[in-house]
Amino acid sequence: MKLKGKVKFVNKDKNQFFHTLRKRVDQHFIEKNISRHANGTMVLKSVVMLAAYILPFVFILLFQPPFALSLLLWVVMGLGVAGIGMSVMHDANHGAYSSNPRINDLMGCTLNLAGGGVLNWKLQHNILHHTYTNVVPMDEDIQDRVVVRLSPHTVTRFIHKFQWIYAFFFYGILTLYWVLLKDFVQFVSFIRSGVNTQTKTENQLLLVKMIVMKVVYFLVLFGVPVIYFNIPFSYILPGFLLMHFTAGMVLTVVFQLAHTVEGTAHPVANEHGVIENDWAIHQLQTTVNFARHNKWLSWYVGGLNFQIEHHLFPRICHVHYPDIAPIVKQTAEEYGLVYMENESFTAAFRSHVATLQRFGTLPDINEAIG
Repeated sequence: MKLKGKVKFVNKDKNQFFHTLRKRVDQHFIEKNISRHANGTMVLKSVVMLAAYILPFVFILLFQPPFALSLLLWVVMGLGVAGIGMSVMHDANHGAYSSNPRINDLMGCTLNLAGGGVLNWKLQHNILHHTYTNVVPMDEDIQDRVVVRLSPHTVTRFIHKFQWIYAFFFYGILTLYWVLLKDFVQFVSFIRSGVNTQTKTENQLLLVKMIVMKVVYFLVLFGVPVIYFNIPFSYILPGFLLMHFTAGMVLTVVFQLAHTVEGTAHPVANEHGVIENDWAIHQLQTTVNFARHNKWLSWYVGGLNFQIEHHLFPRICHVHYPDIAPIVKQTAEEYGLVYMENESFTAAFRSHVATLQRFGTLPDINEAIG
């Protein structure tokens, strides 16, 4: 299936919402005389997130604490992995961390520390998800996962009626699947679909780099403790799995609270591959903010609770989202558009569970129409 270029947005009504909003946001940065990119707060956060991942591992190697304490340290590492994913590499791979592409590339490679490939992430997230949010089959994040149904336009299976219970287990193993298989699956599928436009030679080099990166990743997390510090493999493996379960749970839940909740739209292109909507308005209709007044949560999740602002302005560093959110909300309301948000994390989580329940029993809309 050729994905690239299959769907396009047509602003039939010539709505000026995004044109007006962009001018107002630009004016905000001019008046404040500040950069759209990282500031001191962002740099400090990057250091903290990287330290939360690296230092507990160093402690385990040097001091070999009791097993229970080591498991706690692996949990901290998992929180660090999630923090790097949500705050550091995410902004960098959007080009939002710095105006210097080299710095973005460097900070974007922090994804390698978690065992993930940068190019595949950019293709899945920056191109497919951000361009075609909640559009099947373009948005990879809601495609048919067999066991978990995240769209009313994918196949309904008997097991889905229980997904609101078991889905969280699969959320927890997401990063482990990513490290072991996902990059290779996407490497093949993105070439076949045309999303990956690199030459054959470039992709051969990419595959070699990806294999080397993953070998190094496993050598560091398993080889170094076992071979150089004489720590039993049976001591490391449970912690490694716990780290990934923690990271996977945090990353996936935070992401789902923005797109798979009550109120979000799941539009389908017409027979000509057209969605008759302005792209920016589409982002408002498929994205929901949550707990944006919770400063501690906003700090940790890297502004992913400001998903509306992020989807409209992905190249602005997330530390600025709390300041531009009122501008986005006011402009949306002026144009008669709904600015969707859940006031708390709990409300967003409940909405996600309710959506899992609804999608678990809702017939495939396409089949119902047929």
